[in-house]
Amino acid sequence: MEYTKKVKSRVVGVDISIEATTYAIVDVRGNIIAQESFPTPLSDNLDVYISELCERIMRLIAENDSLELVRSVGVCCSSSNYETGCIENAPNLPWKGIVPLAAMMRDRLGLAVALANNSQCIALGEQSFGSAHGMKDFVIITIGHGLGSCIFSNGKMHLGNKGFAGEVGHTCVVPNGRECGCGRHGCLEAYCADKGIVRTALELMEECNEPSLMRQETKLTSKKVVECCEQGDALAIETFRRTGDMLGIGLANYASMLNPEAIILTGGISRAGKWLLEPMEQSFEEHVFRNIQGKTKIVVSSLKDSELDVLGASVLAWTVKEYSLFL
Repeated sequence: MEYTKKVKSRVVGVDISIEATTYAIVDVRGNIIAQESFPTPLSDNLDVYISELCERIMRLIAENDSLELVRSVGVCCSSSNYETGCIENAPNLPWKGIVPLAAMMRDRLGLAVALANNSQCIALGEQSFGSAHGMKDFVIITIGHGLGSCIFSNGKMHLGNKGFAGEVGHTCVVPNGRECGCGRHGCLEAYCADKGIVRTALELMEECNEPSLMRQETKLTSKKVVECCEQGDALAIETFRRTGDMLGIGLANYASMLNPEAIILTGGISRAGKWLLEPMEQSFEEHVFRNIQGKTKIVVSSLKDSELDVLGASVLAWTVKEYSLFL
């Protein structure tokens, strides 16, 4: 009896964030067949984490009759280098130094594994399934715990010489300014990502005695600041005005160099609505090179936050050369 090899029509997308690790089986059209998650450990015991992740992935593949259908795995994680397959000096993760994550997972899974940072994966997902569909020149900005970006130029992801192109979050916007998680001072991320927004709010409250709902919060977060804005809190609104102004300057500098068709905002902070977007857009138009004023679209991603990273990681999985120990 002749054996017919099944066409590999599925991949696995993995998103490793500070709070949780999400993994999903995704087909060629971007349909999520099955998805699960578990808390990302705070421990620095990488071997234990990788073993658990790979066991969970193989269990999900088996439970969904996909052993002969899954082609490869794509992993989305901050501070990752697509060229080397390593997480490199991640400031917000428990594993320090150079972590050869792709090779470690490949050895355990027996499948090809590609690794890239959040912004690069999201850019691939946006181009395939989201707001950047059909675009050749665009920029993805991810704003959450950190602030990252990915550049698409002439239809291709621009990685730079060593794979770190697009680190706009670590461009200096305030000389000798706030200390950033990367160890430098004055980075855009230190003002516009989650911790930076909270710090701006705290500084504002220290500067004056004006009443604010934010003073009642035992643990202030950027999401809480947005909720205070929606209740008309003047200091909360000023917090996002300052954040939007700074972000607009950073994006204007970026756009002046790259002249993209669009800048697509993703991540939790991008959902802050008018409190962030209105001052950001005003600042952007004030600071961008005059020949491209009014010619760059700034839009918030249309994809669901809960699916964005794993979908992008699934697109990444198709880019790696197929490899298998089993079939």
